[in-house]
Amino acid sequence: MLRNYFTIAIRNLFRNKAFSLINIGGLAIGMASAILILLWVKDETGYDRFHSKLDRLYQVWSNDSIQGKIRSMTSTSEMMAPSLKTDYPEIEDATRVRWTRNLLLAPRQDRKLMSAGAVVDPGFLSMFSFPLLSGNEQTVLKDPNNIVITEKLAGKLFQHEDPIGKIIKIGNVNYTVSGILKNLPDNSRFSFAEYLLSYERETLTGHIDKDWSNVSVATFVLLRPNTSPEIINRKIRRIVPEHSKDAGTESFLYAVSRLRLYDHFENGIPVGGRITTVRTFFLVAVVILLIACINFMNLSTARSSKRAREVGVRKAIGAQQYSLILQFLTESITLAVISGVIAWMIVIFCLPAFNQLTGKQLQLEYSNPYYWLSGIGFTLLTGTLAGSYPAFFLSGFKPVSALKGTYRSVRTPVTPRQVLVVLQFTFAIVLIICTIVVTKQIRYGENRKTGIDMDNLVHVFLNDEMDKNFQLIKQELITSGYATAVSKVMSPLSENWAYGLSLRWKGKPENLKAQVNRYTSEGDLVKTAGMRLLQGRDIDLKQYPTDSTACLINEAAVKLMGFKDPIGQEIFDDQDKFHVVGVVEDFIQESPYMPVKPIVIKGAKSWTGTILVKLNPQQPLATNIAGMEKVFKKYNPAFPLEMHFAHDAYADKFSSEQFTGKLAAIFAGLTIFISCLGLFGLAAFMAESRFKEIGIRKVLGASVSNIVVLLSGDFVRLVVIAVLIASPVAYWVSQQWLKEFYYRITPGIGIFLTAGMLAIVIALLTVSSQAIKAALTNPVKSIKPE
Repeated sequence: MLRNYFTIAIRNLFRNKAFSLINIGGLAIGMASAILILLWVKDETGYDRFHSKLDRLYQVWSNDSIQGKIRSMTSTSEMMAPSLKTDYPEIEDATRVRWTRNLLLAPRQDRKLMSAGAVVDPGFLSMFSFPLLSGNEQTVLKDPNNIVITEKLAGKLFQHEDPIGKIIKIGNVNYTVSGILKNLPDNSRFSFAEYLLSYERETLTGHIDKDWSNVSVATFVLLRPNTSPEIINRKIRRIVPEHSKDAGTESFLYAVSRLRLYDHFENGIPVGGRITTVRTFFLVAVVILLIACINFMNLSTARSSKRAREVGVRKAIGAQQYSLILQFLTESITLAVISGVIAWMIVIFCLPAFNQLTGKQLQLEYSNPYYWLSGIGFTLLTGTLAGSYPAFFLSGFKPVSALKGTYRSVRTPVTPRQVLVVLQFTFAIVLIICTIVVTKQIRYGENRKTGIDMDNLVHVFLNDEMDKNFQLIKQELITSGYATAVSKVMSPLSENWAYGLSLRWKGKPENLKAQVNRYTSEGDLVKTAGMRLLQGRDIDLKQYPTDSTACLINEAAVKLMGFKDPIGQEIFDDQDKFHVVGVVEDFIQESPYMPVKPIVIKGAKSWTGTILVKLNPQQPLATNIAGMEKVFKKYNPAFPLEMHFAHDAYADKFSSEQFTGKLAAIFAGLTIFISCLGLFGLAAFMAESRFKEIGIRKVLGASVSNIVVLLSGDFVRLVVIAVLIASPVAYWVSQQWLKEFYYRITPGIGIFLTAGMLAIVIALLTVSSQAIKAALTNPVKSIKPE
């Protein structure tokens, strides 16, 4: 029986080649798109969920009342982890994680490179499931001078040699390789780390910051089995006030399993985060697949007259409805299998480009049996979904009516086919509108005044040799004409590396707790960064030796501190006192979509980690870069110069939104394409089924334009209805996305008119090609048989 069904399915496939190609093409593209999105969704939802002790892993967060709002923060004091481990028996282990970026040098091999890593407590590898290829997870980080490296970094530094016991030099310290880590998974927050150092060294050298108000590390804990996190939260809630004056700080544990997708808090309550994007694109995958299935349904039911007599004959000779349903489902599943194979080839071809777009390393897991079972289930589900409505529709014909050709039902104002076409274009128009909204929001952020002149501005991360020779480097860069200004600062201007909640100033209310970003400059920052100085002067150690304790503040800080005359005011940061010498215009240091935070730019007394260089605009960029490399090599020969352009660093702030916009645009285009495939098929069938009517109308004097309007009008009306339905839906969806941004656009009516007109024009072009073809046909050919 099944063999007979497959035979009939293959015959029908070749009998109706054009419609079969449309169905196969639409299903294949829809399935391939859905597979790519689902691979991305699987990777996102699997982020840091592979740890064997995941149900007991938590990160320590804190809620602070800052300027009347509760702000949730992930950074803690360096004292948090040891205190939790010592004082709370319910906590099995705890680790601090401090990200670092250093020059690594393997002296004997004379190999050197910049690499990112982390400083962690010895229990880190026991808490998290990062397998060691060599070494014991219990002991590899016990020694303060040990370093654990990934197999990838081992290959870079030591090639084919065994790295265990080898020396790696960081700064002036020699570290011994004690373990080799298997390369960390891409879907982990620790994936960028190529080496691990031990916090034991920080403790031994006395470099631990014991100030509980200075939050600078991430703290993770492992609870003992069967320990309730709610009980621990009640116990540790006041741990910070118990050790410091931050009376308003409340600590709590947050599950590691939720960090990736549910990291957005409002007023101290988790309200979502990246999960919104994941759910949105999962819905897009479902919608694209559904649209492809709708095409199959529409074309199958539209060609019902071709199958009516077949159904009538089969029923007349005793076929039951269930056997006809099974036959039609077999046909749709056969077509889905063919489409699935094509979709699989499309995915293989497109996966490298998709990985480049998403910044991931997604792959098809051929060795995983669940992968094959999922693929088979996905194909069967698609075939069943696509063929379900046509199967029940066609098998429901009454045999006598079908054989007489009178099976057609009475005309109704709305047919299922019209509903399906409207549904298709509603989804497509929603995606088009959302794509436009995302694009406009990105442009809105990009066009916001930055407060910095980023042209020809680069930064270089500082190391010990650069720090020692900074003045010589600065002088030679300027005198050689490669740069017009140089400044040593804390971090790149586009990043915030430190902030404080305990800064004090004259007139500060006792109950005011405000986040103030800390920054550092040894001088010439205003000139180097192209900032606008509103009052006073820049920090200048040459003319003013006391400027090591000077500071600049921005407009937001002036407003927060209530200074009417800021110059000369004193600001206290822990035990340090700084005097204000200048006020600069607000500049964007963090998100371009959020308000600028108050910033205090402290003088040379504070630590620095970056060199800013303003390249000479009067010389070619290549000349300046070559000159910089020569100067840095002269004064810092062990360091391979790695410069970063301010424009690129600022552009990275838009990467998340650009990713969303690009994916939305791509899949909106695919949705429109698949919808138009179905529309093209329906238009072709309509022109074919009304062949004689068109001929008679032409004989009676109808023009080509009359015929085109006749055949296109119904479809255009359906698209207009889809526009009316999609517009409020898209408005609601875009508003939900936009509410994440403080600075945001307000979607105007122009966006909806543009998307609507675009959909109508695309639909009209798709349908009119068949309508024009039918209208230009010689009427003699169509009415001659009559």
